[in-house]
Amino acid sequence: MPDTSPATWRPHLRIGAVSYLNSRPLIRFLPQTLPGASIEVDLPSRLADALAAGRLDVALIPSIEFFRNPGYTIVSDACIASDGPVRSVKLYCRVPVAEIRTLALDEGSRTSAALTRIVLKERFSVEPRIETLSIGASTDDSAADAIMLVGDRGMALPNGRFHTVWDLGEQWRTWTGLPFVFAMWVARAEVDPGELAEGLAAARDEGVRQTDRIAWEESPRLGIPESDCRRYFRDNLRFVLGPNERKGLEAFHRLAARHGLVPEGGQLVFADHLSR
Repeated sequence: MPDTSPATWRPHLRIGAVSYLNSRPLIRFLPQTLPGASIEVDLPSRLADALAAGRLDVALIPSIEFFRNPGYTIVSDACIASDGPVRSVKLYCRVPVAEIRTLALDEGSRTSAALTRIVLKERFSVEPRIETLSIGASTDDSAADAIMLVGDRGMALPNGRFHTVWDLGEQWRTWTGLPFVFAMWVARAEVDPGELAEGLAAARDEGVRQTDRIAWEESPRLGIPESDCRRYFRDNLRFVLGPNERKGLEAFHRLAARHGLVPEGGQLVFADHLSR
């Protein structure tokens, strides 16, 4: 582990961390790499609201929310991404995709909701009526033609029979040839990214080194076999915002703007240490 002194960090730094399994390699060691900071764990959508309201200084938020707030800065190359099947973002269709008229979207994530709408419109000219599937609800609680689930509940096979099941990470990769970035560390304009970068990267690096330990810790809590957790970390997720991930973000931004989901224009704004 890196040698960091508590005096290095502001004791009042407020960090928002995602509660899903996919974020555990990024956040498991934050208390060691950013000592003195307060860490709030919640759903991605709620963290985005808290960051926008000024209740957090930095948060691991849905990537779509970055494009909706021009004052934000990407402060770390630690992220949650996939370059193929992601396993934890699924669309369950009760009818053929071209016949979807109603779509229930998991309220936990806004990026995956936008991705689902974009893929349906771009590839199948489908614009369904949107419903919200609340946290704690299951596919049994919705009569929608298709239901999008994310995070830990997206990994479990729901009840019922489905005509088609999509892995949204796989759909994006097949369509664009690029990785997809679901969430990234973003700070408000007045936050000094220099205070964050080393600690966020160090937490990610240690978490990736210790995915076996994290899988062992999380398996009983989630009821997911430890071997499945290990494969999920190893085979489905990417945790570095590299050049191809940036290209994937840019493509997603263009499409989201085309469909009126984010403002036109704008660009990816990175902290100085991440600039190309």
